[in-house]
Order: sequence, then structure tokens, then C-alpha cells
Amino acid sequence: MKAKHLPKEDAVEKFIARFRPLIASVLSGFDRLVFRGSLQRLYRRGGMFLFLEDAGIRLLDYKKYVMDASERVKQAAQNEARRLNRPTEYLLSPRTDKEDLAKKLLAQHPVERGLICLLTTVEPCMTFEYHRSADPGQRGLRIRPSKCLHLYKYYLHPRFGFMNVRLQTWFPFNIQICLNGREWLAGQLQQRRSRFKRVDNCFTWLANPELAQRLMDQQLQTDWPEALDDIARRANPLHDSLFRSSPMDYYWTAYQSEWATDIAFHNPQALAAIYPTLVRHTIDHFKSPDVMRFLGRKASGNYTGEIITSFKDRAEGVRVKHWVRGNSIKLYDKAGSLLRTETTIGRTSDFKVLRPQHDDPKAKLQWLPLRKTVADLHRRAQLSHRANQNYLDALAVVADTTPCSTLFDAVSRPVCHQARRFRALRLGDPQDLVLLQTIARGEFATSGLRNRDLRQILCPSANSPLEVRRASAKVSRLLRLLRAHQILRKIPKTHRYKVTDAGHLLTAALFAARRANIKQLLADAA
Repeated sequence: MKAKHLPKEDAVEKFIARFRPLIASVLSGFDRLVFRGSLQRLYRRGGMFLFLEDAGIRLLDYKKYVMDASERVKQAAQNEARRLNRPTEYLLSPRTDKEDLAKKLLAQHPVERGLICLLTTVEPCMTFEYHRSADPGQRGLRIRPSKCLHLYKYYLHPRFGFMNVRLQTWFPFNIQICLNGREWLAGQLQQRRSRFKRVDNCFTWLANPELAQRLMDQQLQTDWPEALDDIARRANPLHDSLFRSSPMDYYWTAYQSEWATDIAFHNPQALAAIYPTLVRHTIDHFKSPDVMRFLGRKASGNYTGEIITSFKDRAEGVRVKHWVRGNSIKLYDKAGSLLRTETTIGRTSDFKVLRPQHDDPKAKLQWLPLRKTVADLHRRAQLSHRANQNYLDALAVVADTTPCSTLFDAVSRPVCHQARRFRALRLGDPQDLVLLQTIARGEFATSGLRNRDLRQILCPSANSPLEVRRASAKVSRLLRLLRAHQILRKIPKTHRYKVTDAGHLLTAALFAARRANIKQLLADAA
């Protein structure tokens, strides 16, 4: 994937403009990446049977053959660990924090490159079973859920740094590889002797932020199938011999991706001064459907899934997380001076990608469902990058110093627009308050709002064709009113409207003032 696929605009343009004197650097790119590999040929109808036939294995000998193969894989892993003098541990519970344990073992048994440790544990898997039946038509191999030993190999990889591989020891030897984009970046910066300060997977200081961002962009050009195949061969050196009769490679999917935008402030005090305000704004303005809109999707009226916003107190501060189904956006502070916005995509079917159907290069490009395959990883970067942008842009209003009187006075008098006179907004009127509160909802931040969107919220009881027409006409008048006051602008060549910067400031100030008590207002004024 090439960097050109990313949006041209700065992911945090508005936010940086608000807080520029406080910000040292900005870095955007993949953080955690979880890839899964499967031997698809074996999953196709009769695929495992054909493989056994090519290998000269009778069905009667199936169980012995696969058990012997599993034992060879386990033994090869144990032999490698002994040869390299690396620690091995069997974990009674698969819930053990394996990464934390691996880091402890690395501290106790240091190594500069290669295998850190081998951890083993029993976990669920999908495997093949020979189904016996008196009916010849029902006999054969079936895929079924089971449990088996899994190998966790932790490495200090020469290219990707600290990483791990999870290998199923039963056929079809499914594999999972977990990498971190920041680990990769650290190695790249070290090669170029560019200095940095790092806490966990965050860079709190970069000597050359521009270089760091260029390198993160270059990471998007990685030939992932080639890189992952190489890691898989290292993790299971018996792969080629096991499949000598029917050579096959893994089909790679991105099970989960994390795209982080890190804003490093000059000092912890600078971030601490604004972070509570940012959190407060998310509580008040980013409601249930917002995560869908920030991610470029709409929570449709028939959507019944759970959309959740949570707040978690941590040692560093409050973590805000919005998630729906397998996708989420988080805002949190790290290492005292770093603000991170992070978009995680696990459920790709909620999104679209422009590609030819069936990967036919001659076919017309269409907006089709986003796939988990690594071929669509560039689209994930686009979506995640834009989601972080939308989220931070929505937070940019919190630092504006425009007096509330200026904002309120501007809309509290009639205005002329396109040779027509429009009434003043009544900031104390319940109907106008509901209108302003509705357009400020974060769910409209990405793709804007339509007459239909406002109608469904403001006139939910309009059901008959006549009621819908009347409600639509009413909303059209309200849209014209908001445009006249420069609170909304029309998106060219669409029927959608977006809240202007002035509109964001007005709504943020209005509802903050309505929440505040007299003591708070007097303290802020002083």
C-alpha cells in the first residue's frame, strides 16, 4: 500500500491550529496489527481429502498421521528453544498476560535478536475430524471446533522488533502474527541514528518528527504477504516438509488494526491543563451513534446492535472509548505529555472499498464491502486516518477564546440572506435549543446531515405521507434559518449540510454555559 492512498489533509489540522504553541510533534500510523493466516486450499470442499490423497495417506491412517505431524511441530519448537537456550513455559490458563510474561523473561534472559521465549497453552481451535458412518456418503473429513496446544513464540525481529506468533499445533496449522508499527519505527529511526524518547509504544519526543512521519508512511508500502510468509516459515520450519506433496502458502487477513495519532505536548503541564476539558466535551457532545459517524458510517434506524461509550480512570487519567461491534475510537493520555487518538477496526463489513469485483483487473471499479484481506489494508489506513481527524476536529473547539457574548449576540438578531430576512435565534427557547443540540451531535461530524436526518429526530411522529411532507417543509425552513446565520453550510452537489466552525463554537459555548453553575462562570471570568 502506498502512502498516496492517505488523505492529503493533515489528520489534526484544526486541533493543531488551536493548540500549536503547546505541541511538539504529531505522528500518525499503524500501532498494533494482528494478522491471521489460513491454508485456504484445505478448507475448500474436499481440500483436506485431496491433500491426503496427494500425500499417499489413507483415511484409516488419518488420525495417526495428523498426530505425528502435530508432535513433530511441537518437538521442533522445543528443540529450537533448547538450542538457543531460551526459556519455555507451559501456561495453565490461556488468559495469562503472555506479552507481559515475555517482557519479564526478556529482562531475565536478555537477547539482542531472535527468539525471546516459547510459551505453550491449550486454546480453542478449528481442526479436521474423520467422521465415521455406515452411510458411505456421510463418511469423510469435517472441520469442527476443538481445543489443542498452541505455541506462542516471542521474537525481537530484525525488521519488526518485539512481536509474537501464535501457531496452532493441529491441522490445518492456523497462525496469528501480532506486530506493532511503533516497534518497526523505532528500529528504522535507530538505523538512521535519529534520536527519540520512547515510553512503551509511544514516542514522547522525536528529534526529527518529519522523518518519523515519512517512515510511518513508507510502512504502508510493505509487501505484507511476503513479510508474513517469511515470519511464518521461521515460526514453523517444518511447513515446507509437511506440505511437500502439495505446496501451499498462507492466505493472510488483517484480523485487527489500530491506527494511532499521537500528539506530543512540550510538557505534561500543557496537556494536563486541557485534557479534562477534552474529556468533558466528549461526554457532552459525542453521543451513542457518534463512533459510527466518526468512522464514516451511519447507525441506521433498523440497527439493533449495541453502541457504547465508556470512561475509565487510569493512573495517567481518564480513557474515553466509543465502540460498536468490532470497531472503536479511543482518546487517552500516555506518559504524561502525549495525547493519543486511536481507531481500531476489527469488523470490516461495516465499510466500503473501491475495487473491481472478484479482483478482475478488467472489471469496473465499484464500492464493495471492505475485506479482511491484507489487500484492503490501504483502505483501513484511509478510514482510520479520517476517523482520527474527525474526532480531533470535533474537539478543536474547546480552546477557542472568542467571548460568548460575541457568539450569542451574532445570532440573537435578525439577518438578511439572499435577499430574504430571517428571524433571530432564540437561545432560551426549547425548540431552538433542541435544534442546535441536534445539529451538534457528533454523529453528523463526518458526512453531514440531511433534511431526513433532522426530520426523524425533530418530528419522529410524522408517519403518513402528508405528515412527512409537512415535517420536511418545516425542516427545510429551519435549515435555511441556520444557513442564514452561518451555522450550517451546504456541501456542494449534495443534499447534505455540515456545521461550520462558527456553528461548532456557538453550540459548544451555549451548552457549556447552560451546564455551568454561577460559581464556575465567575471563576472562569476572573
